[in-house]
Amino acid sequence: MLIHRIVCVGVNHRTAPLEHREKLAANLPALCEQVRDRANGAVDGNGASIHEVAALSTCNRVELYALLGGRAERAELISFLAGAGGMDARDVAELTYQHIGSEAVRHLCRVASGMDSMVLGEPQILGQVTEALKEAQSQHTAGPVLTRVFRSAVRAGRRARSETSIATNPASMSSVAVTAARNVLGSLRDRRVLVIGLGEIGLITLKALRARQVQEIAVVNRTRVRAEEVSARWGFRAYSMDELEAAMDWADVVISATRCPYVIVDASVVRSVVARRGGRPLVCVDIAVPRDIDPSVRELPGVHLFDADDLGGHLDEGLAARREQIPSVERIVDEEVSSFGTELRELEVEPLIEHMRRQAEAIRRQELESALELMGEIDPATRERLQALSRSIVNKLLREPTLRLKRSVQEDHWDEHAPAIRSLFGL
Repeated sequence: MLIHRIVCVGVNHRTAPLEHREKLAANLPALCEQVRDRANGAVDGNGASIHEVAALSTCNRVELYALLGGRAERAELISFLAGAGGMDARDVAELTYQHIGSEAVRHLCRVASGMDSMVLGEPQILGQVTEALKEAQSQHTAGPVLTRVFRSAVRAGRRARSETSIATNPASMSSVAVTAARNVLGSLRDRRVLVIGLGEIGLITLKALRARQVQEIAVVNRTRVRAEEVSARWGFRAYSMDELEAAMDWADVVISATRCPYVIVDASVVRSVVARRGGRPLVCVDIAVPRDIDPSVRELPGVHLFDADDLGGHLDEGLAARREQIPSVERIVDEEVSSFGTELRELEVEPLIEHMRRQAEAIRRQELESALELMGEIDPATRERLQALSRSIVNKLLREPTLRLKRSVQEDHWDEHAPAIRSLFGL
């Protein structure tokens, strides 16, 4: 059955340190393309070892979801993942968790609902799961099965946010970043805060700062136009990346959340900034993966650096209220996993019904042609009436088996009826 061929392997903030997650995330798009190229031409479970694959990479996790072929093993996925990060497969195997079948679907539904995040109920993860599906579809690595897996997860995430309060109390990674800075400097209301990167997480960080009534905020973005658009809306300062050092001279707090694949704040820049601060402390909060800020700046005098792993100890008071919503979210996850099982069985029954109808159509044509040859010359109208009659007989004969097969999916008797149909019809 298809359900047993769905697999997830991954690492997260609980199983692997940040430096390992960075390595494993580095070449995921190329890895998925490699899997796709190997799977090209596979037509059934005995063909290519991996038929479909999708990758989910966030600041807290790196996961591969796959539909395995007949000869595939989960170790092959781990080898792919290790190869992408330039790591030894045995080392990666010790860090990874694995989920199979409906448990893989359940895991992704919980991830999309914010139940498996460092910050319970964090809002960004739902968008990241959605983007992972879009990326896999654009690369043609997600087929009908993984597309349904991810859509089930997205539905679970949306329902969790609309039907429960799992995401309403402030407890996002951005709010945790602001809390970490506040723990060092006290109130940030009169502090200067610089935000690097204006993607989704950067904008949520700005919202968290404004909610805490921070008066002086500046933004840095790869394109100055984007920085100026945001600054004009809220009255922030705007800098380009070329002006990063000057922006850091101005700031008391730097929160960086870009999607750059390399360090953008290197140690030499921070060292130069520190030399001009006259002992004034600088708090750097790096919530990007891969990291934006050179981790060695932690050793510089007066610099306080927090990365994604450090923030786990700075959760704010909103988490207590969110924990009360866990049972409600788990019920939603259960419902979506059950719904996915029905969808998957429907997907499995379609080829059987199509095979049954193709066989019946071939017999109909063969028998009709034999009868027409015996009848000799007949007019076109009679020929067409005979065609319609034979099609009607076939459709009526197959109507009840088809309905019963589809009903068996809804009633969860698919495993009993499908083998019987195959045997009776010789499929």
